[in-house]
Amino acid sequence: MEVVGFFLAALIGISLGITGGGGSILAVPILVYVLGISPILATSYSLFIVGSTALIGAANNYRKGLVSIKTAMLFGMSSITTVFLTRKYLVPAIPEEIFSVGTFKVTKEVATMLLLAILMVMASIAMINNQTEIKPLKSKDEKSGSNLPKLLLYGVAIGLVTGLLGAGGGFLLIPALVLLLDMPMKEAVGTSLLIIALNSLIGFTGDLGHYIIDWKFLITITMIAVAGIFVGGYFAKKIEGPKLKKAFGWFVLLTGIYIVIRELFFNRGG
Repeated sequence: MEVVGFFLAALIGISLGITGGGGSILAVPILVYVLGISPILATSYSLFIVGSTALIGAANNYRKGLVSIKTAMLFGMSSITTVFLTRKYLVPAIPEEIFSVGTFKVTKEVATMLLLAILMVMASIAMINNQTEIKPLKSKDEKSGSNLPKLLLYGVAIGLVTGLLGAGGGFLLIPALVLLLDMPMKEAVGTSLLIIALNSLIGFTGDLGHYIIDWKFLITITMIAVAGIFVGGYFAKKIEGPKLKKAFGWFVLLTGIYIVIRELFFNRGG
């Protein structure tokens, strides 16, 4: 199963290379169901894997002039802080057993996987519908700084998602950058990768001291995922992006449904 897990880890990078997001959603299921890592530790490992992979992708886009450093830093005022605080204080404070109904127990691990499944379904719908043509909402008389409060609040939401589930939230980030900041799609993808990298890697530092990290295993998986981002970039040039995105969306949807069935009927706490 470990060999299969390593192969699937490449999909994390391939997804990021193709879509600019979505790969982080795969990281936790691969770590939990294929490689046997506990869900909470898997969210921690996911932050490092996705953050490192996204950073490589962001650097590649930066060389092409497709990353707005200013926007990434502005967004990071709220998102990065939220991720770090969530990993450092909120996640450790969540009780192991949240509630129970009869013999069915909703544990911290089960809740994490179910919330991730919901996020996967949302992301898959966006990818299947090929939502690549996003029209800005800004009117001519709208001041450029009027969306700052919305951007900061959105950053908090993204930070919570990333912190709780170990997912970068790229499919949420890109529409926000386009709709709120009138950013061109290609630049939104590149900037999204940088924000994902900053959120994930800084969030991971909040875990240090809480868990025992198997660095050899983590770095191996990360290197495979990083290689995947170059493969994804290659396929993105050879095959129409919308077709790849839709196919990946169906894969994410099926994975999300599998998680719901697995956790509700065969969960660890039930």
